[in-house]
Amino acid sequence: MTIQWFPGHMAKARREVTEKLKLVDIIFELVDARIPASSRNPMIDEIISHKPRLILLNKADLADKEKTKEWLKYFEERGQHAIAINSQAGSGLNKILSASKEILKEKFDKMRSRGINPRAIRAMIVGIPNVGKSTLINRLAKKNIAKTGNMPGVTKAQQWIKVGKELELLDTPGILWPKFEDQEVGLKLAVTGAIKDTLLNQHELAVYALRFLEAEYPNRLKERYNLESIPEDVVELFDTIGLFRGVLAGKGLVDYDKTAELIIRELRSDKMGPITLEVPEALETPENAGM
Repeated sequence: MTIQWFPGHMAKARREVTEKLKLVDIIFELVDARIPASSRNPMIDEIISHKPRLILLNKADLADKEKTKEWLKYFEERGQHAIAINSQAGSGLNKILSASKEILKEKFDKMRSRGINPRAIRAMIVGIPNVGKSTLINRLAKKNIAKTGNMPGVTKAQQWIKVGKELELLDTPGILWPKFEDQEVGLKLAVTGAIKDTLLNQHELAVYALRFLEAEYPNRLKERYNLESIPEDVVELFDTIGLFRGVLAGKGLVDYDKTAELIIRELRSDKMGPITLEVPEALETPENAGM
């Protein structure tokens, strides 16, 4: 399955982000804590490389806590500032302003030395679709300013939002990149909901999800679907899950379409428990050297 998705509004968003960079002090790069590497758009690096940056690992409640700690250590070791947050519940958000002040301390100290009273920090939020930008903004602003929706492509234009007296945010539409060099990156994005389901082969995605769970979280897979062992044959595995959950098409036959949808839906939610689909060590393999 080849996954590509680059709507016209994303090309426009890239131009707008580039144009607005001069207006902001810092970039808030929002990534999915379950896939901190795959949800980082390399095109963003090209656009904002010279700007101070704070990486926000969102949806940390859905991610494996121990693996999130590994990712935070990974970024820290590379001189990158990162914090884990849950914009839905609001946890970790109180760290954003203090981390921003720390990152921008030198800049604002220079302003004070020139007799300039520091103004509110101006930040631009960037990230791929459906990573939670609008939810984060609404939480920080304590009101529903940005449109939200559990599907990619909700935010289509830029807008400024004031967060108290010390922070101003510039929201931007989510931007995916035109082509995934590594198709597994596309699969991880699809499994976590960053790509519209209508563009995907749900069966192939469900198989990918099941094989990942079998390799990394086998006990959770067994517990969720009452499996004594995990069948090697994928059709048998679908049949076992479908029969256990009563996902039938009639005459006692399993509905494979609905079973695939069930598996993907439950992986995206907390039904399987907190799950992380990639770890920093994977970036250190020879084929990823120099990334």
